Amino acid sequence: MAINITAPLSRETARTLRAGDSCLISGVIYAARDAAHKRLCALIEQGKELPLELQNAVIYFVGPTPEKPNQIIGSAGPTTSYRMDAYSPLLIEKGLTGMIGKGKRAPEVIAAMKQHGAVYFGAIGGCGALLSRCIKKSEIIAYEDLGAEAIRRLEVEDFPAIVVLDCEGNNLYESGREAYLSQIK
Repeated sequence: MAINITAPLSRETARTLRAGDSCLISGVIYAARDAAHKRLCALIEQGKELPLELQNAVIYFVGPTPEKPNQIIGSAGPTTSYRMDAYSPLLIEKGLTGMIGKGKRAPEVIAAMKQHGAVYFGAIGGCGALLSRCIKKSEIIAYEDLGAEAIRRLEVEDFPAIVVLDCEGNNLYESGREAYLSQIK
């Protein structure tokens, strides 16, 4: 059974989630990819104000396709998360509690998640058209010049994701593989 969670995602709620939990996320999340992450980290390092509130934020690593007439957003499938690994530890330190993407994360990201209480959710790649149906509102809030990589404020309802890495460092990519291998022996 899926766990219903609301974003923004408090650290307390994040700490209750475990690798392998199936979740339905509703509320406000942000869309941002590597170019936007680089700019956010530069602002932090310069001591400048950010275009979004990082405290308890969830960022979806996505660069949606252009929306067609009468659509809120185009196809919105996850991008490979390692592109954000250089930036994620600083954002987690500054309050980010959730990330949604696909693929493995660097040890530095996992260490920051454990230290500060953040989780990494996996979304299913190749299902961008279906995932976009969970997005009820989309608004560019920063870096419009980046096109698909601009930061967007998204209102989502029942966005499906699986906890891949939890606050304790448990990793579904490792435990799931181990469980599979033990079954086929």
